[in-house]
Parts: sequence; structure tokens; C-alpha cells
Amino acid sequence: MANLKDRFVSFIHALQDEICAALEESDGKARFVEDHWERPGGGGGRSRVLSNGKVFEKAGVSTSIVHGEMPEGLKKNMKTEGAQFFACGISLVIHPESPLVPTTHANFRFFEMYDDKGEAIDSWFGGGSDLTPYYLNEEDAQHFHQSQKDAADPHGTELYPRFKKACDDYFRNHHRQEGRGIGGTFFDYLKADQERSLEDWFAFTTDMGRSFLPSYLPIVEKHKASPWTEEQRYWQELRRGRYVEFNLVHDRGTLFGLRTNGRTESILMSLPPRVRWDYNVEPQAGSPEAQLVAVLREPIDWIKS
Repeated sequence: MANLKDRFVSFIHALQDEICAALEESDGKARFVEDHWERPGGGGGRSRVLSNGKVFEKAGVSTSIVHGEMPEGLKKNMKTEGAQFFACGISLVIHPESPLVPTTHANFRFFEMYDDKGEAIDSWFGGGSDLTPYYLNEEDAQHFHQSQKDAADPHGTELYPRFKKACDDYFRNHHRQEGRGIGGTFFDYLKADQERSLEDWFAFTTDMGRSFLPSYLPIVEKHKASPWTEEQRYWQELRRGRYVEFNLVHDRGTLFGLRTNGRTESILMSLPPRVRWDYNVEPQAGSPEAQLVAVLREPIDWIKS
């Protein structure tokens, strides 16, 4: 039987194929362009980007398998003495053209550290997915969260609430005092302990990965043909500015990739193609735009008990 590391690599490649095929079918026009790249120091990846589609203005679905010497700066940041590292994962960001269809992000990854003799000294899983709407639809929010809860619950009913809160806490522009979106799940440093083995966390992480399409694609299909206005497009581009701010200021994955000499184009594929930062724009009181901002300031439990 293949080891856990090789099995996870096979999983992320298969998931990449599945997600790209589903997005192409939903879009009906554009196709992903694939780009293979190598990382100086060890490893590389397979990036796929879809642009200017009928539904998706930009979608990036990337897998990477990188390894090599652990940079000193990251040793201090991660509080580890590991000499070498291995990291693999799938990362995706989808920016629809319609302001009525939410942006979404997902990432599922495995990380391993080695001593100077090449022996593994630490291993963990991480990942999650989250939703960033421009106009709030409560049914969509409930569906997205319920899909992730359904995937998490077989592994422990305490996991969804724990990782939902972690998502609300992490995907937050603290300098704006608002969330990047309406959350989802976020988990990191899932290590073997007395309660769960690394094999258990492998099963959890892969199930969460498989839940991505069922959580997001029905929302796309529901709204992709709905008409929208230029005023709504303007609001979408303003909110995209907040998305960019989070990714460049706070996101750990972006910082990790840049600090380990990852491929810049692949790391920054999450950025939207059209975005604006107009000065001090505030939505009109009582408007749908104001409703969204109010929810972003105070996270909500979307699944009613």
C-alpha cells in the first residue's frame, strides 16, 4: 500500500481533474490552460487557469509538490527545528463575472518536516474552504455551511463548529474589522494525537476536499443566469479590493509560498482580474450592500439547530 504522502499526492491530482472538469462544464465556454513549473530547490507544480469565460471571469486550480531545505525565517515563524520540508496541496480560487455569484477559495494540504538525517519528525494536514459573496443570500450561506458540516460530522460532530470558528477568526481583515466573506471551515496543524491518528486526519481532509464541489457548484448554477447591473458590478469590484487586501497582508499560504521561492504567478493566481479601491465608499443604509457589510462585521451561525 502506498504511503500516506503518496496517497495524498494522488488525491490532490484527482481532485484537481474533477474540479476543473466540473467548472468547464458549468462555464460552457472557456477551458483551463495548464502550466507545469519547477521550484528552485526542489519540486514543482501544475497550475491551471481559466479566463474570460461565460460564467467565470477567472478561476485558478493549482497543485504543488515542493520540498527542500527549510528557510531560517520560516523556522522561526513556525517554531520548528526541522532541516528539510515536504509540502503538497491543492489550492483554488474562483472569481465569477456575475456579482450575484460568490467568489470561493479552497485549499487542502499535507506538510512534513525532517531532521538533518532525513527522518520525519513532524507531519500534519491543513485546509478548508470559504465563501465570499457580494450580495448576501441566506439560503446559499446555509447550503455552503451545511455541505461542509455533512462532510465533517462522520469524523466527529465537534469538528465543524471548531473549524467554522477558526475560519471566521482567520479569514478576517483585522485592519477593517470585517470578515473576508461568510466563512466555511479552516483547519491547520492536524497532527496525530491520542484521539486521532494521522490516517484519521487524512480521511477527514480528503472528505472535506470532496465536499467542495457539492457545497459551491449548486450556488453557481442557481445564480449564473440571473441579470445584474453595472452598479452591482461596481460593488463587486470594491469588495474584491478587500479580498486582495487579505491575501497580501494576512494570508499565511501566500507568505509561505513567497518565502520558500515558490512560483509567484501560481501564488498570486488568487487575485481577481478587475478590482478597485475608491476612497471611503460606504453603502447606503438599509441597502443590500449594507446588509452584507453588517454580516461581515459579526459572524453568524448559518446552520440552525
